[in-house]
Amino acid sequence: MNIYTANLVEAVRRAAGNIEKPLEGFHIVVDAGNGAGGFFMGKVLEPLGAVTSGSQFLEPDGLFPNHIPNPEDKAAMRAITQAVLENKADLGIIFDTDVDRSAAVDSSGREFNRNRLIALMSAIVLEEHPGTTIVTDSVTSDGLTAFIENKLGGKHHRFKRGYKNVIDEAIRLNFVGEESHLAIETSGHGALKENHWLDDGAYLMVKVLNKLASARVSGSGCGSKVLTDMVDGLEEAEVAVELRLKIDQNHADLKGGSFRGYGEAVLKHLENRVASDSKLKKAPVNYEGVRVSGHGGWFLLRLSLHDPVLPLNIEAPSLEEAVKLGLAVSAAVKEFAALDTSALDKFVRGL
Repeated sequence: MNIYTANLVEAVRRAAGNIEKPLEGFHIVVDAGNGAGGFFMGKVLEPLGAVTSGSQFLEPDGLFPNHIPNPEDKAAMRAITQAVLENKADLGIIFDTDVDRSAAVDSSGREFNRNRLIALMSAIVLEEHPGTTIVTDSVTSDGLTAFIENKLGGKHHRFKRGYKNVIDEAIRLNFVGEESHLAIETSGHGALKENHWLDDGAYLMVKVLNKLASARVSGSGCGSKVLTDMVDGLEEAEVAVELRLKIDQNHADLKGGSFRGYGEAVLKHLENRVASDSKLKKAPVNYEGVRVSGHGGWFLLRLSLHDPVLPLNIEAPSLEEAVKLGLAVSAAVKEFAALDTSALDKFVRGL
């Protein structure tokens, strides 16, 4: 750990022109959620000069008495946001249990997780490697694609769910001659080519700290506003939901077959229904499930990697449009009796 954390500290110092304490004066709080990430405060931030008062839940405790250590969990993000605002901190950093995922919060309480974290990391990486390909999982937004390609001048390669899938695809692209320096999931799993494609949440946050430190040294900005400004122009949906449609493996409609075969039949039927609806458009390039644009938004129905579940992601500029997308899916899958659509039914009925 001493060697590992010394390398993280050195990376920030190097980015700031070899200043011993490039974060001096910055107030940064850490929320480790009682997982393994508490080291980041004392072993990384404090040697760099940061004030860390208000950091919380640093001691490992497998019962996780305060909140689940998960950057996707709403209670966890509320906890780090509250810590930032109460301590008037410049930045908040939160890790998952084993520190392979992370997220951040700026001084105003604005979260950098999911699409927004990917946008921030893309902006940082594309400054260093103009035009590079950013590989993400399948549930990233259309707004993120527009941001990466139109605002940043990069290429967005939307692949499959699963951080190993995303990382392996980035490695493959480099092998066939397409430069990629970042592979990242909406879950907060992020890996960089410069860091040997390790999904290291601490290293991801070091890249953020590098930006803070180097911006102050160059005079181009100070505080987390530097980071907030980097994602300016990212279009974000007003409504974003994930609904889980479970397959009853004991239902007679499976006719003795596997849940995977049944799920694939559902997807094929949905694909055929979309083709006959002029208001919907299937994504021309897609590697997982059925992704469709329409009614100002999009949906993705895919088969879970491991479970008898079809997760449905919907994003739209309003609840009305999101419901229209939900109704399109509902109409297509209603004849599959083994599919539990209760979560979708509740959503479209506004319950």
